[in-house]
Amino acid sequence: MHNPLKTVLEIVYPLHCGGCGIHGNILCKGCTDTFRVIEEASTCPLCGRWTGKSIICGECMQEKRGFQQGYYGFYFETKLRDAMHAFKFNGRKDVGRHLVSLVKGTILSFAEGFDCIIPVPVTEKRLRERGFNQSFIIGEEISRITNKAMYHAVLQKTRDTKDQFTLSRDERKKNIKGAFTIRDRKAIKGKRILLVDDLFTTGYTAQEASRVLLGAKAKTIIFFALARTPS
Repeated sequence: MHNPLKTVLEIVYPLHCGGCGIHGNILCKGCTDTFRVIEEASTCPLCGRWTGKSIICGECMQEKRGFQQGYYGFYFETKLRDAMHAFKFNGRKDVGRHLVSLVKGTILSFAEGFDCIIPVPVTEKRLRERGFNQSFIIGEEISRITNKAMYHAVLQKTRDTKDQFTLSRDERKKNIKGAFTIRDRKAIKGKRILLVDDLFTTGYTAQEASRVLLGAKAKTIIFFALARTPS
């Protein structure tokens, strides 16, 4: 049925693609056709690095990841990178939600492995600056898809850190150390948790958050990131 209100809104506030800016769609086909989905069968089951087959990579053998399994949406490159920037820095929550919907099948494939969802938090200062937490938006959409509860106030980021992408590998590990605390230990004790973030680079943020959650007696942790940097 034709919706007059929707037509008026589209005239006044026309949709434009989060990847290239063309009018008409949240994400146009020209952009989504360039997105590379990360395939489990050919990547490390922890960090999503391409390995040719599903085997744990050398880096993950050396690191104590904390999470038992990792799942990833897309490679962070070209138009997908532009779409993620529109989502994260330009307030395009609709782009973030649409990106999650594009990997709905992947999410449903591991939905039975967790009891609740916890987004990687940002500090109150960053929340005020940006207006929202992008990981919360991703977690909210996963909650809608899976009907699993999201606990947005259990894990807290208590101090500001530098943006991880600006730092070296060693600096990133030091930067995030001790940045998270638990506000409600009872809520997660014995729970299988899905930890959610927007982007995976070295994995130190997920690693530190997982360490804190396990310290609060979470049973197991699965990690999901909407994108990861190409390796």
